[in-house]
Parts: sequence; structure tokens; C-alpha cells
Amino acid sequence: MEIITYMDNRKVNFSTQTKIVRHGKKQNHKRFSFPSQAINGYRYGASPSSIAFQEGRDAVIEKGHDISKNILWYLTHRLFRILLLIVMVAMGSSLTIVLKNFYGQWTSIVKPVVLPFLPAQELKILDSAMSRFALMSEDEVDPNGNILIDGKEISLAEISFNQPVTFQTYTVQSGDTISGITYKFGLTNISTLIAVNDIGNVRQLRSGQKLKIPSMDGLTHTVLANETLEGLSTRYKVTVEDILDVNDLDSATLLKGQHLFIPGAKMESKALQKALGELFIWPLDGGYRISSRFGPRLDPFTQVPSSHTGIDLAIVQGTPIKAAMSGKIAVVGYTNVYGNYVIIDHENGYQTLYAHMQKPAPVKKGQRVAQGTRIGAVGNTGYSTGPHLHFTVYKNGKLINPETVLKH
Repeated sequence: MEIITYMDNRKVNFSTQTKIVRHGKKQNHKRFSFPSQAINGYRYGASPSSIAFQEGRDAVIEKGHDISKNILWYLTHRLFRILLLIVMVAMGSSLTIVLKNFYGQWTSIVKPVVLPFLPAQELKILDSAMSRFALMSEDEVDPNGNILIDGKEISLAEISFNQPVTFQTYTVQSGDTISGITYKFGLTNISTLIAVNDIGNVRQLRSGQKLKIPSMDGLTHTVLANETLEGLSTRYKVTVEDILDVNDLDSATLLKGQHLFIPGAKMESKALQKALGELFIWPLDGGYRISSRFGPRLDPFTQVPSSHTGIDLAIVQGTPIKAAMSGKIAVVGYTNVYGNYVIIDHENGYQTLYAHMQKPAPVKKGQRVAQGTRIGAVGNTGYSTGPHLHFTVYKNGKLINPETVLKH
């Protein structure tokens, strides 16, 4: 069949064109519907080089179009699937942790704990372990820092302050204590050495350290603007004459910034406690509740009257546990009563116990830890009715109420 076109007055064999479309293996069908510039170039007699250029450009455009489609498909299918998988895994992990904590709390409440040994036996073992790290000697210092001789403090009335104060230097020896050094130099109150040497924590006293030792008890004071001897006498409860004599002063007029030694003065109770390291921080951050206090109580399982050796702080499982005071790790262990536990020796007569930890503590026996160091996580191990921390404090080998030494 022949058709005469009126565009260029040439005959076109329609049957031949149709045959090419049907049987051609490499023909691009789009070119019959949308002719490229290269085909039009053949049709209208363009130069071979121009036609080759146009064909190359068409191939590049078509290839770029295919690459764009592939990238778009990858972004919309592969990356979406990867992101979806990550989100699903994260949600699954979070849900698993929540369900595990809930299951642990629920089963610990409704299901009794079966112990292979009697709690009393375990308590005896733990008490024995504690006593090996406790200082069993009698108290040598009273709460106000006074050195005790046969259980009695030395009266300041027996001490004369009519001579000028003098100072000497002492090098701390291995085994020295602040109370021992105080007694060695005839002083009566440990706050004297603490204040004169500006000691922030006596547990940081180390062999080789040099201390300034005054010839009498007292504190150093830096005069402020408008302060008078009469005012200092009233504040520190010492006579004006004693201040004048001890500091070898010729005039009662004081100058701002002047350094004085106040004989017989003592540190305030809270400042002394802080220097002695007797102000513990709470071993958990906020969010806990005290579920059981120190002293008499009913056993949570048997309801038999018993004595609670510490305080229980209930909080979600996994909460970090902190060292209430700096010291050395004395014991890292496990018992059927306390589960995973840690004992810290604070080297000033105090020891603390942290029990029912989630898993063995990350600290090692003999390791030194600072106050606030993470030593484990709250758990539900041992003789326990739910996730909580059992916290016990020993002073010189004797149990004390932890709330009496914790900061409020």
C-alpha cells in the first residue's frame, strides 16, 4: 500500500513501515510516536556529523532518565524499608525492656522467694564480712572534735592562753590519723589542725603531707571590715586579753585582712562533720521512696517481727547507684539475702553496704572510688520483694541509722 504525503511529496510504503514495527528486535517504539531530532535530521537531509551528535545526545538523555528512575526507586523502596526496620527494632527493644521490668516487679510481689539457706545464716555471714573491715576500737573523739582521755574531754580551763602562739611543721607518716597527730602534739580538739591547715577532707590525708602545728588549740581568723576585738571575743567565747596575748598585739585596733589566732575556738559542728567526711550523699538520685526504715519492722515475707539493718529505697530497676562517700571497695559479692552487693570502707570508722544490685558491680575489690561514683544499678536480687536498694551504714563496727548521716 502506498500513501502520498503532502508534506514532502514523497511516497511511503506503509506495509514496510508496519513490518519494521512488528518484527524489529531493537527498534525503539517511542521513536515512531515521538521522533527525535536525529530521525528528523535523516528525514530532512541533515549532515551526518550533526545527526551523530543528535543521536549521542539522545542516548545520554535517555540513559540519565533511566538512572534517575533507578535512584528514585532505591530511595522510595530500599531506604524506606531500612528506616522502617530500624524503627521497628528500636520499638521492639524498648517494649521488651518495659515488659521485662514490669514482669520482674510483678513476679517479685506475687511470687514468694525461695532461699536454699536460712536468712539468719546469711546475715551472720555478711555481718562477719562487715566486721573484718570495721574499726573496732572505741571512739577517741566526741562529736564536737574533742580528744577523749579515758572517755572524758580535757577542760579548756586547765589550759593557759597567756603566751604567744607558735607554729611548727610536721610531715605525716604512714598510719597517722588526724586524732593521733592532735594528741601527739598536746592539742585537745581535732578541729584545730583541720582549720589551721584548711583540710577539706581528713580522709585525703596522705603520707608525706606537711602540716602546720600550732602550740595551742584554736582557729585562724581573717579580720573583716569594721570587726572589733570585743565582737570576736563574743563570737568565739574567749576573752579580749587572751586574743591580745596569743597574737602578741600592742593595740586593740584591728585592720581589714589581718590574720589572728583565736585561742580555744572550735569549728562549727556541720563544718567539722564535712571535714571528717561524715556527711554522706544519698546513693540514689531523686525519684525513690523510702519503703522501709531502719529499726524494728515486720519481715516482708513472713510478717515475723525483725530488725531492719538499713533503709530500703524503692525505685525503678536499673537506676544507677552512687557511692555515698569516697573510700575503698572492701567487698564485691553475692549472698542469698542481699543478692549482688558492695561494701565500701571509708577509712574513718565508717562502712556502707549497697545490696540487691541488678548484676555484679562494675567495681573491683581494693579500687578507690570518689563520692558519687557509680558502683552498680538497682536490682531485685536476693531476699527482695521488688526493685530497691538496701543501704546500711556501720560506724566503728556498729549499725547506725543511715538517715542520721545522710545530707538532708
